[in-house]
Parts: sequence; C-alpha cells; structure tokens
Amino acid sequence: MTDHPVKEMMRLMATRIITIADGMSDEEIDAFISEILNANRVYTMGAGRSGLVAKAFAMRLMHLGFTAYVVGETVTPAMQPGDVLIVFSGSGATKTVADIAETARGIGGRLCLITSKKGSRIAKIADCVVIIESQRDKVADESAEFEIRQMMGELKSFAPLGTIFETTAMVFADAIISRLMEITSCRPEDLQCRHANIE
Repeated sequence: MTDHPVKEMMRLMATRIITIADGMSDEEIDAFISEILNANRVYTMGAGRSGLVAKAFAMRLMHLGFTAYVVGETVTPAMQPGDVLIVFSGSGATKTVADIAETARGIGGRLCLITSKKGSRIAKIADCVVIIESQRDKVADESAEFEIRQMMGELKSFAPLGTIFETTAMVFADAIISRLMEITSCRPEDLQCRHANIE
C-alpha cells in the first residue's frame, strides 16, 4: 500500500528544505542575527505570503522580548536610525516593498533582506542579505526532475509560484528564533508570559 500523495509531497518539501538549508551561508546567517541583536527596534515586511512570514517573525521576536513591528500596521511607529527593517521577498524586487526599503534606508535605518535573488533591487541597498536558494537543481533522473519541477511550481498541481521560498523562509525564521533563544538565554516560560491572553 502506497502513502497518500499529500504525505509524499510533504516529504518532498521537507527534503527540499534540507537541501536549501545545507547550501545557505553561515556568514550571512550570523550577520542577520547580529543585525537583530544590535537593533534598537525591528520592523518586518513582505508582500503576499511573504508578508505572512514577516508577521509571524515579528510576533515571535516580540515573544522573545524584542521591540518588533510590522510595516503597515496602524500601531507601527516611525522608523529611526538604529532600527532595522527585515524584508522577506523571494524576488527582492516587488515594487511596493522595494520602495519602502529605499525609504527606510533614506531614514537611516538598517536593512536586511531574506530572498532568493542575489542581485535584486533590494539586495543592492541592503546591509545584510540572506539567500534562500529556490531555483531548481539540474537532475539527471527524469522522474526526480518531474518531482522537482512540481516543487518549483513549473507544474501547477503542487507548490505553485513561490511556495518553496515562503515555506523555507518560515522554517528559517523559526530557526532564527530558536537560535536567539539560545543566545539570550530565554526560556519557553519567558515567551509564554508575552503570549496574547485576550484572544
């Protein structure tokens, strides 16, 4: 008896995320963590599904005790020098996001980009860039190539558009939170006391 196709696709996604993690730069990750630790306040943003990742990351930073905001929310205060803007953008070129990133740099804020495009518009002005590679690998085996094409969204039945980037970005963001917990000696109960209690 074979597994359900959904379970197989979940395993494919997990395997792809492991491959991407193996190829990420330790130096880029360390630089990103340093930007967060040295920031007065942290702002996050992204468009579409990347924006949802940005919101989730800001929430976890708040749980850790960082002062974190989501760009575009009504309670988000004015950015100042010494603050950092973290942008999640697969393309690194979404116009609305790039415009805001340029504004943040003009204010004197620091800029971090989580992306799959090294030479993008936002990457060119960022202080810190973390590359989450999402291009498909060359595969000799035709059946494996078919599965990877599905993963990359070239076949529309599974993982369309930027799904692999966004899913990997979410896992990366949660891994950063785990690392920050270690660095700051934050305990799970410390996070719990900041968790929403009026839901």
